[in-house]
Amino acid sequence: MKRALIVIGVLLIVAAFAFARPPKSDYQWTGTVLEADNDHLIVEKGKEKWEFAQDKDTKVTGTLKVGAKVTVKYLMKATSIEAKEEPAKKGAPTKK
Repeated sequence: MKRALIVIGVLLIVAAFAFARPPKSDYQWTGTVLEADNDHLIVEKGKEKWEFAQDKDTKVTGTLKVGAKVTVKYLMKATSIEAKEEPAKKGAPTKK
């Protein structure tokens, strides 16, 4: 009986790890604020300018103002994906 409980416990632990979702990969961008308001932020690093959207769930520490140095942590998340058919190759036989 004791052995069966140990086996069941080990199986439950293994199953929990097997079905766990991988952590979300986040990225970061550090630079100087060029523009900031309640719903977006533009940050410049070197010659590159990146624009980030903000919403009510965005955690902001400190005061965002033009000229401030900031580090933005962000996720790359697809909002929609549209797949298109590849065009037929020239000279390829057609199905009948």
